[in-house]
Amino acid sequence: MTSAVTNAVTDVVAGDPRSVLLSAPRNTVGVSASAAASNAKDDASVSVVKLGGSLLEDAAACDRALEAIASAWTSGERILLVHGGGKEIDKTLAREGIPRRIQGGLRVTDADTLSVVVSVLAGGVNKSLVAKLRARGVLAAGFSGADGETLWAEYHSPVEGTDLGFVGQVVRCRPELVRGVLSTGFLPVIASLAMGRNGVLLNVNADTAAAALAVAFSATRLVYLTDVEGVRDGTGHIVETLGAAKARALLASPAVQGGMRPKLAACLFAIQSGVPEVLIAGPSRHEAVLFDGQGGTRLVAA
Repeated sequence: MTSAVTNAVTDVVAGDPRSVLLSAPRNTVGVSASAAASNAKDDASVSVVKLGGSLLEDAAACDRALEAIASAWTSGERILLVHGGGKEIDKTLAREGIPRRIQGGLRVTDADTLSVVVSVLAGGVNKSLVAKLRARGVLAAGFSGADGETLWAEYHSPVEGTDLGFVGQVVRCRPELVRGVLSTGFLPVIASLAMGRNGVLLNVNADTAAAALAVAFSATRLVYLTDVEGVRDGTGHIVETLGAAKARALLASPAVQGGMRPKLAACLFAIQSGVPEVLIAGPSRHEAVLFDGQGGTRLVAA
């Protein structure tokens, strides 16, 4: 397989973040010019929150994160919740005897793996989050990025010479389904799957999916709720404020490894594409980051 879109980390380090995720202008995908103008104001009040897959495996941490999300929602914050589910996928793959392969922080996804990914993300994980939010007084609607072509992707380019298979790189977003859900008072819970050419489902990294949605909806804030307290520099210390140049330098260094690489690349793309605030917050800061914008690492465009 070949990809029309280059690898996220490579492009961001090279200084071309806009080509990483979206080729269409913000707020114009799937709507007329006049509708785009009126919708821009509505979208500006949205925060995109990505719930880390590792949190889903820690019941207490997950509960605290969902409590913070529910509190922010009921206080009037308009939220799009994006999730992955890597740990649950890993457990299911192991039960099925399907090998787990990760390259550059991304899951190599053959046909058998894709079947598991779709089942876990759009099924068990997504509906579990909807139910847990309802238990906290929040009406939520769960669906995947493939529904309504909310996320549309091309095949991801090879990473370090490895073909990733059915892995997508988001290139555009359709806002109609999300806007419809929000307009009826439901919190959208979006699994990180995308529609591809000819109706092929593609696995997409949840961090980059969240960044794509934040850019497409002109979100005021993009928040990553994780199990780590922020981005660490080469000495292992948390970086409280991170500019674009320093973020690119970290991506070009061995300091950032594994899943933090696509996360940081997604953060950099979002901040350089106009999202005013991008934060990465660990368990001790989940409530503070949603209410006060106080996270472990805050990314700024400068």
